[in-house]
Amino acid sequence: MRKLILTSFQSPGDIVMLTAAVRDLHLCYSKQFITDIRTSCPHLWENNPYITPLNEDDGDLEQIECHYPLIHKSNTHPYHFIHGFIEFLNEKLGLNIKPMAFKGDIHISALEKSWISQVHEITGKDIKFWIIVSGGKYDFTTKWWDSKRYQRVVDHFRGKIKFVQVGENGHYHTPLKNVLDLRGKTDLRQLVRLVYHSQGILTPVNLLMHLAAAVEVKHGIPKNRPCVVIAGGREPSQWEAYPHHQFIHTNGALPCCDNGGCWKARVKPLGDGDEKDRPENLCVDVVGNLPRCMDMITADEVIRRISLYYNGGSLSYN
Repeated sequence: MRKLILTSFQSPGDIVMLTAAVRDLHLCYSKQFITDIRTSCPHLWENNPYITPLNEDDGDLEQIECHYPLIHKSNTHPYHFIHGFIEFLNEKLGLNIKPMAFKGDIHISALEKSWISQVHEITGKDIKFWIIVSGGKYDFTTKWWDSKRYQRVVDHFRGKIKFVQVGENGHYHTPLKNVLDLRGKTDLRQLVRLVYHSQGILTPVNLLMHLAAAVEVKHGIPKNRPCVVIAGGREPSQWEAYPHHQFIHTNGALPCCDNGGCWKARVKPLGDGDEKDRPENLCVDVVGNLPRCMDMITADEVIRRISLYYNGGSLSYN
């Protein structure tokens, strides 16, 4: 059996996609590989049945730094992010791995499932809730939407949907009213468990949309977790969207994203010396503080997309 140590120190959403590649490697080549990982997010690998601790001093193992160069074809080819690491490993290892599921591979133990949710701990009630992410990292401000529009969505569903706001310390997350505020109060594993207990997720393109698909649905009802993604035109929809999500994009609507996504990083320079401040990495069509592609997405449209899950019968308010 070939021994592999796979490494990647990219963002958590990227690591969720790597979990899919490791799963599919083992499903397609059963009992032919022993794999271990070195990544930026060890919490995402807890309880993973495909991981075996390996010693880097062993002379008969291969250590591979994982990437997804397929992204450079994402605007013009019919690939999803889930193909990225798979195609990389196929080329590196001379294999023909195929995607075996349209989601990442996050495992929650029976013990974790037996614990009450963070929301239950705080409120004293086992209530239904949606997770909401109203900001993001400073290095990719083109992914942000208007916090006032997020607030309008929250207010529209007040009394029907409880929103739980999350966000990492050090990132941009404007506080919302009439939500349960868990910003900076969850580590990555706690966030995974929070997703497990959640009824749905409202988010820009980030880790939470990948977790929405990768983390199993509590009780299996509905079969796939509802998720509304405010995407705009930065990424091509075929690269990011999951089949059961409401992925609100503007690809093809503007000249700057009429052939996939623009992949621009920032609305305005931040003056931090990062290469994302270069002119070629800045949005070319800004309305106020938003990329025009994000400004075109209204609160009413987001409300409509959330309501679809209830109007269609996948979810109920009570």
